[in-house]
Amino acid sequence: MNQTSVCPRFEKGMRIVSKRWAGLIIHQLLKGPQRFCTIETALQISGRLLSERLKELEHEGIVKRDVYPETPVRIEYSLTDKGRALAPVFREMEKWTSVWIELDEEPAADPLTK
Repeated sequence: MNQTSVCPRFEKGMRIVSKRWAGLIIHQLLKGPQRFCTIETALQISGRLLSERLKELEHEGIVKRDVYPETPVRIEYSLTDKGRALAPVFREMEKWTSVWIELDEEPAADPLTK
């Protein structure tokens, strides 16, 4: 067991949801199942990075990928029970940000998103 960590489970959980774009992807999927292009458009994230994060979240058991054998093939992403269990955490974060976080006049463009 790692002696330097105060709470290894909390630390791992924070690493998962705080990884770049992961929290925003989870937040987007709290609205319900969505296709890749819908998430990509809503978050204005590069397809490569979105694909990478979705695979990581799927590996962690937070996101589920459903493939529908239609023509053309339809793929939807949704949250698992483990992912939906984050909903209260994200609701509380929304409440906290609405009280304590002020937005800049114009959000700075993130040069790494495209």
